[in-house]
Amino acid sequence: MNTIYKSEEGRRLVESRYRDLLTRWPVPAEQRSISTSFGDTFVVACGMPSMPAVVLLQGSGANAAMWLSDVATLTASHRVYCVDVIGEPGFSAPSRPRLDATTYASWLREVLDGLGLARASVVGVSLGGWLALALATAEPQRVDRLVLVSTSGIGRAKVRFFVKTLVLMLMGSWGRRKALMLAVGPMRGKPDATALEIGRFAALISVHSKHRRERVPLFTDESLGRLTMPVLAIVGAQDALLDSEGTRRRMQTHVAQATVRMLPDAGHVIRGETEAIKRFLSGSREPAAHAS
Repeated sequence: MNTIYKSEEGRRLVESRYRDLLTRWPVPAEQRSISTSFGDTFVVACGMPSMPAVVLLQGSGANAAMWLSDVATLTASHRVYCVDVIGEPGFSAPSRPRLDATTYASWLREVLDGLGLARASVVGVSLGGWLALALATAEPQRVDRLVLVSTSGIGRAKVRFFVKTLVLMLMGSWGRRKALMLAVGPMRGKPDATALEIGRFAALISVHSKHRRERVPLFTDESLGRLTMPVLAIVGAQDALLDSEGTRRRMQTHVAQATVRMLPDAGHVIRGETEAIKRFLSGSREPAAHAS
């Protein structure tokens, strides 16, 4: 049995829904499989090849479908590569090496090489942000600009939240839904049809997949100091999973070209920031937002 899923039937359900969502990709795209020493990595590529490259890395328990609402905006200015992280419920290899920054930097290096990218900007969400940091701190010369959204590995994880969700997960379908709602947190703005579809897909994945249980390591102050490129960090002041204030403080203290947007009305899952990300990737410096 695939170790990512709780059952073969669950795997079939998730992969069938994923294939359906990929047929609804809002812009012309190609699907590629990049061979790495950690297994094949699935990538959806879109946008003009002549434009600057940006690599998108989703969070845990997700895949490239999470970018359905964003790619049309980003492809206006960039060649976009949506990467299915290995060991997550997508079409990349099911391998889950332990969360070691050197290991995952090696994986991403091989992905960039397979895509023919000497340099690229990188956008990472939650665990995807940790992966982006793994590459950017190991090889800053390969990262043009870095966007970190609700990123793990900077502010500490809130242990009380994880204890609470572990209890809820033992309470059947109601408990799983409640745990998911707590993890998502308050959502900014009204979701459109695509966002609702992605949310339903996330709920399906949550039911049928085995989430990582390993604690995500924090990057040291010295590692953060190696981020020489412009960095935009977007964090929700009401994030139930991570210490957003700690993220803000460490980024502003240790990263020379950091801009932090602290959104007072957002939790861990943040939407509505695609235009700000596009502007930053195109070279403008985003104004910081602060909690009131």
